[in-house]
Amino acid sequence: MKLSLGPMQYFWPRERTLAFYREAIQWPLDIVYLGETVCSKRRELRTVEWIGLAEELAASGKQIVLSSLALIEAESELGVLNRLVSHGGFWVEANDLSAVQLCRERGTPFVAGPALNVYNHRALAMLAEDGLRRWVPGVEQGHALIRELKDAYVQDGHAMPELEVIAWGRLPLSYSARCFTARALDIAKDQCGFRCIDYPDGLPLATREGRAFLRINGIQVQGEEITDLGPELPDLRALGVDILRLYPQAEGMEAVVRHFNLARDSLTPPPRIGHRNGYWHGEPGMRPVAA
Repeated sequence: MKLSLGPMQYFWPRERTLAFYREAIQWPLDIVYLGETVCSKRRELRTVEWIGLAEELAASGKQIVLSSLALIEAESELGVLNRLVSHGGFWVEANDLSAVQLCRERGTPFVAGPALNVYNHRALAMLAEDGLRRWVPGVEQGHALIRELKDAYVQDGHAMPELEVIAWGRLPLSYSARCFTARALDIAKDQCGFRCIDYPDGLPLATREGRAFLRINGIQVQGEEITDLGPELPDLRALGVDILRLYPQAEGMEAVVRHFNLARDSLTPPPRIGHRNGYWHGEPGMRPVAA
């Protein structure tokens, strides 16, 4: 079972981002995803710099994948996507069907990211015809749903692509054309001043009763809890999961990677250091709190 470092969901200063990845490449990871997936206005690193960083990190022998935006709204964003796909030296994580289309036209292998709506085996088969090599199910797709889809896919005579499951991090729940961070700070989206850079793990959102609820991250809304599928490793192995995805966080990420590295080589499931993911068990994602 491999470990991947998912694409960075937050907006960090340029030097902090570069330092993070140059340190992360020394960790026991197999795959590293690079690129902006949330907001095209986040330009601390330009497209050419993301590609340059990918070329630099590829020398480590780890697989480097370039990730695309989950919500493409403008011609300029299509231009950025085209440059990622046209490079040709890396797989692309397609988080929008525009990316799938460009990968198909150029013969670029791609990963179906969790923002793509893949809910049945026929959709997965169509993507495989277009060049799909790896599938990351959506955050609400749990063990039973993935098993059902996988069994139907194999029964149709297809060879299952690599299966990558989000095992650590705040789950990306939704995307919108509206910038939630700007709205929360009562500023216009077009004059946001890139304020999300002030919140390296997202802006906490509480209920009226003061209970932690969600994280606001620009146009993305995340769950507040950090999901941890470490104790579910026996189920993941039985399901045939190939890759565990770990989403970057501002502090303590190396310890998280090393925790999962030890766990994947152990016959004993590790203790839970994050939160239980209800979705994985066919339940609500966040466990209700008793009155």
